[in-house]
Amino acid sequence: MSHKAQDLYRAVWRWHFYAGLIVIPFLISLAVTGAFYLFHDSIDRWWHADQMTVEARQVATVEPSVQRDAALAAVDGEAFRYVPPADPARAAEVDVTRPDGSRVAVFVDPYDGEVTGQMPYKGTVMWLIRTLHSLNYFGDSASMLIEIVGGWTILLVLTGTYLWWPRGRRGGVVTVRGKPDKRVFWRDLHAVTGLFVGVFILFLAVTGMPWSTVWGSKVNELANGHNFGYPDGVRVNVPMSDARLAERETTNWSLEQARLPTSEAPASAEAGDAAPIGLDRAVSAFDALGLAPGYAVSLPGGPEGVYTGSAYPDDLSRQRVVHLDQYRGEPLLDMGYDDYGPLGRGLEWGINVHMGQQYGLANRLILVLACAGIVLLCVSSAAMWWKRRPAGRLGVPPAPDDPRRLRGVLALLAIGGVIFPLVGASMLVMAGVDALVRRRASGRHGVSRG
Repeated sequence: MSHKAQDLYRAVWRWHFYAGLIVIPFLISLAVTGAFYLFHDSIDRWWHADQMTVEARQVATVEPSVQRDAALAAVDGEAFRYVPPADPARAAEVDVTRPDGSRVAVFVDPYDGEVTGQMPYKGTVMWLIRTLHSLNYFGDSASMLIEIVGGWTILLVLTGTYLWWPRGRRGGVVTVRGKPDKRVFWRDLHAVTGLFVGVFILFLAVTGMPWSTVWGSKVNELANGHNFGYPDGVRVNVPMSDARLAERETTNWSLEQARLPTSEAPASAEAGDAAPIGLDRAVSAFDALGLAPGYAVSLPGGPEGVYTGSAYPDDLSRQRVVHLDQYRGEPLLDMGYDDYGPLGRGLEWGINVHMGQQYGLANRLILVLACAGIVLLCVSSAAMWWKRRPAGRLGVPPAPDDPRRLRGVLALLAIGGVIFPLVGASMLVMAGVDALVRRRASGRHGVSRG
C-alpha cells in the first residue's frame, strides 16, 4: 500500500472508529427491540391472552354499541375509539378517555358483551418495546437521537465497506482466520459479518429515517405537498377542520399531516329531527366498504366530527382510511395506498418492509437474522478494540501523516451532513473532538522527543 493510500485508509478507519463509538450501544438496543417488535402482534396476543382472546363461537356477535356501553359501564369516561375483532377468537377493543384525561383500553367479548379486562391505552408490552426502540420512552427530545444514530450508521457501513475491500488480500475477506483468543479472529469475524449484514443495516438505517424528528418531519411535509397530506385526486370539496388525523389515532407515515373533514348537520338537526347515524351503522358502512379486518374506528369528537375507519394491514395494497359524515353516513374522503404519490408509496413500502410486514414470515425471519448479525458485529468490534487498545488509553486509530486526507474524508461526510442536519451538527462536534485528540497526541509526542 502506498503512503498516500495508507493515509487515506487511516483517515477512513479513524472515522469508522468514531462512528462505531457513537452508535454501537444504540445499535444493540435497536437490534434487540426491533427483533422482538417484528412479532408484536403474536407476542401481544400471547402476553395479554386473558384480555385479548376469547372463545370463538358459532353465534352472532352483539352490536358494537352494546360492546361500547359495556366498556363504559366498567370504566367511567367517554369512548373515542372502537376496534372490531380482527378474527373470531379476538376481543373487541373500546378505548375510553377518563374524566381526569387518562386513557384506558377496555377489551370486550363480542359474543356476549362481557368485559374481559382493561389496561392503559397503548399499554401493551409490545408498545413499550416500540417506544424503547424509537427512544420515545425517554421523551420527545430523545427521539432526535434516532436521526443522529441513523446517519452515523450509514457512515459506519460505507466506511466499513471501504476498510473491508480486499486490495489483493484473500484472508479475512469471506473467511475467518485464527481462533477466538487472537485479534485476527475478531477482525475477520467483524469484516465478514459486515459484508453479509451491511446491506440490511443500510436499508434499516435509511428506512428508519422517516421517523426522525428533523429530517423525517421535513420529508413528510415534502411528500404531502401543500394539500396537508391528502393524495392528489382524492381530496374532494368538503369542509375541512384544523384537526389532524394523527392527533386522534396512530396513523401511517404518509398521512401524519392529513387534516380531518367536518360533518355538516342537516338544517333540521337543531330541532332534533336529524340524528347521527351511531356506531352500529358506521361499522356496518365500513364493513360494506370492504375495509381490511382489524381496522379501527375513531368516533366523532363533536357535532362536526366524523367517523374515521383506518386499516393498516401487512399488505400495503389494503391500507385505507375512510372518513364518514356522522349524519348521513356517506364517505367524505376515501384514500388508499394507490392514491399516494410516488414518494409516499416508496417511503411507505420501505417502512412496511422495515417493520417486517410486507412479505410475511420470510420478511420477519430475514430481519431477525439481520438483527442477530448487528449484535454480532457490535460484539466483535468491541472484542477487536479491546485486544488492540493501548493500556489505559481509548485506542483511537492513528491519524494520517497528511492532514489533507482527513479533510478530504470530512468533505465527503459533509454531503451527508447537509442531507441530515442533526447528523451534520454531530459531525462538526466530532471533528472538533478529533482535532483536540490529535493536538493532544502531537503535544505528547513533542514532549517525548524533547
